[in-house]
Amino acid sequence: MASLTYEAGWVKNDIENYWYSLNLSEVLRFAVQPQCFYRNFCDAKNAVTSGLHRGGIFHWNVYGNLSGDDTDEDVLNETDEIGTSDFDIVQGSAVIQEFGKSVPYTGKLDDMSFHPIKEIIDKTLSNRAKKVFDRAAYKEFDKTPLVVTPYNGNSATAITLAVNGTAPYTNNLPLGRTQVKLIRDIAFKRNIPFYERNSYACISSTDVLRPFKNDLEDIRKYSDMGFTQIRAGEIGRYEEVIFHEQTNIAPEVWTKGLSSQAHFFGSDTVAEAIVVPEEIRGKIPSDYGRSKGIAYYALLGYGIVHALDTSTNSHDCRVIKWGSAA
Repeated sequence: MASLTYEAGWVKNDIENYWYSLNLSEVLRFAVQPQCFYRNFCDAKNAVTSGLHRGGIFHWNVYGNLSGDDTDEDVLNETDEIGTSDFDIVQGSAVIQEFGKSVPYTGKLDDMSFHPIKEIIDKTLSNRAKKVFDRAAYKEFDKTPLVVTPYNGNSATAITLAVNGTAPYTNNLPLGRTQVKLIRDIAFKRNIPFYERNSYACISSTDVLRPFKNDLEDIRKYSDMGFTQIRAGEIGRYEEVIFHEQTNIAPEVWTKGLSSQAHFFGSDTVAEAIVVPEEIRGKIPSDYGRSKGIAYYALLGYGIVHALDTSTNSHDCRVIKWGSAA
């Protein structure tokens, strides 16, 4: 039987006495990528008009309701003058930042590589950018001042809402049907507008949503509550909430360990201000074409829209976090 020895990537067959290179598959294979969703729900679409030469901060105004008792009927007697009122204006902002990462390579590698080196680097950089932008959007969702926990941390039938961004209790329950219903009711009573299709949305990790899905009697009750089509990336709809699983953001480690963070929200959540959208750029070759590189680059920023001043504006926030004090 012929013996094989390996030298610098080549194989030598001692009996037949010839050299040959090991075969390399032509199929391009890449590492698995996480599911990313938070950036998809940055729905303040007007922010994308930020554009070039507009400064380093994108601003928006939030206009409040007219002051006075909302129960006033504004009824006038014949000789009465029409009363006056005013409203508050709060301004929010998102800081525009540069994002980028590069991969250098040599002209020799490009010329000798069996696989298309530029195509491979493009793909890996695109995967990197996707995860980075999703994490940037998540940080803004997580700034919401509205945080809920089970009452006293243990109640299976009641939850407590905090409006200062700090969870009131250490959460000691998994997320279940009862909690989803209560959070949905809080969103509706606070007049948070639906995200789409007369529904709110929720993003969380697989481990958080698994006990909730197990809590439902059967898959039909979960997926067919007046909702005939589930879109790609959605795992179902329950109590006017559409659920999405993500694997890019690590679950928070809570003391009790029975659940982790989940974000419920309506429309007008986080602004994504784009000056230069993400793009792949090639380095101008140096050293007579021997030194090359490819990078992704973007100039943009993120900002939560309705958590501008937790002392006066928390009533208008559109994101509710299922959280824990520790």
